[in-house]
Amino acid sequence: MLKRLARPFVLLLTAALLTGCTTLGSELVAPSLEVTGVQMLSSDMFAQRFKVRVLVKNPNDLELPIKGLDYQIILMGDSFAEGVASNSFVLPALGEAEFDMLVSTNFVSGFARLLSRVGGGKLENLDYEIVGKVYVEKGMIRKIPFNHRGTVDFSKTLPPLKPAGKSL
Repeated sequence: MLKRLARPFVLLLTAALLTGCTTLGSELVAPSLEVTGVQMLSSDMFAQRFKVRVLVKNPNDLELPIKGLDYQIILMGDSFAEGVASNSFVLPALGEAEFDMLVSTNFVSGFARLLSRVGGGKLENLDYEIVGKVYVEKGMIRKIPFNHRGTVDFSKTLPPLKPAGKSL
């Protein structure tokens, strides 16, 4: 009697697990991360602090509970900032969210090279690339790599941030 009941239970459990794996499996597309603004917060002879506004878009039809990311920002071909951000939020299915990262650069390796490359010109429409990994709180896939290129304007002051999704 127990054997007869166990077999359908095992088949049902296996089907449920396979369905769960395909939902969170290899069909997951990396979210796109776009730098929408950069604002200098402080500066001295040795280091600068910037607020970097990032827009994250989820092309997947399931929400992603983001627990953080590691990143590198490259401006005009030179490394500008790298690090980790522990901004936790839920990225809605087929939706988007914004968040701010605080980054520090040292003058010699980052900001001075950028200034020398623009030659005293305006800090508008600078080419950038942001690469790294998004860390997901739940599911089979916990790290999703990303890479995005675009242009960013350093000359504008960033407006206050609107709330980004539901907090975790």
